[in-house]
Amino acid sequence: MRIVVLDGYTLNPGDLSWSDFESLGDFVVYDRTLKDEILTRSKDAEILLTNKTVLSKEILNQLPKLIYIGILATGYNVVDLETASKKGIPVTNIPEYGTQSVAQMVFAHLLNLCHHVFSHNSSVKKGQWGKSPDFCYWEHPLTELSGRTMGIVGLGRIGLAVANIALSFGMRVFGYKPGKVIYQQKEIILSDLKTLFSESDVVSLHCPLTESNHGMVNKEMLELMKPTAFLINTSRGLLIDEFALSNALNKGIIAGAGLDVLSEEPPISGSPLLTAKNCYITPHIAWATIESRSRLIKTAFTNLKSFVNGKMVNVVNNIN
Repeated sequence: MRIVVLDGYTLNPGDLSWSDFESLGDFVVYDRTLKDEILTRSKDAEILLTNKTVLSKEILNQLPKLIYIGILATGYNVVDLETASKKGIPVTNIPEYGTQSVAQMVFAHLLNLCHHVFSHNSSVKKGQWGKSPDFCYWEHPLTELSGRTMGIVGLGRIGLAVANIALSFGMRVFGYKPGKVIYQQKEIILSDLKTLFSESDVVSLHCPLTESNHGMVNKEMLELMKPTAFLINTSRGLLIDEFALSNALNKGIIAGAGLDVLSEEPPISGSPLLTAKNCYITPHIAWATIESRSRLIKTAFTNLKSFVNGKMVNVVNNIN
């Protein structure tokens, strides 16, 4: 059985092991695969594993040996599920692996915005503390989280993990979840979206990207927020109208933003947020702790081993 990983580097740049997969057959890992390399590298594979490399209808229809696709992530928009289903190819994903890591990154960004850790560190190293006439100084207002309100858009696993951390800081938590709410957590105040944006001191996004919420954080929603409020996004970049957010930051409509995702990744053509005032951006790494990546690889192997043993777990398409 030939197993091919099309883009394994971001998941495992060398600090983890692929040995479990190697035990299942002829195993090949490519760090990255360009669009014009996909077919050549995939044509003899029975098993394909992909993170962000797109497997289109055109590609899938040229892979007669393919019997299984494993996505090395939660989102599965990189695979044409309809075509895979018609060909009887199960597509699996990793439904949960980075909950605590992503929640932790939310507060890494938030605490930086509250205390301006990066800029104060820079100023100290430039000698400003040594020149200070006082034992301390601060270049920006410092913010305490206790007693403030966090609004969480999306109350899945990650959203709830963020809520629990916020509660431990002594924050009040508003939550928004479209559709039916199937749980009850009394500490979370369920709210409509406009109320959440207008009442919160921090808004954190934790929802999948859909046609209905594409660009939902727009000029109108940003103008509802307090001028002292922060926006955090560790979910999907396209949830935000980047020009509207850049304008809101530069004009002081909101106080700051912490982003781990952008609408274009990498931002090859640039983004107005790269130069926006008080906007801190990390390169989509909230998921990438070694613990999180270890769980991802383990689940990907479990998915494949279950398939080899005649069972199906974490399948995201319809297979008859």
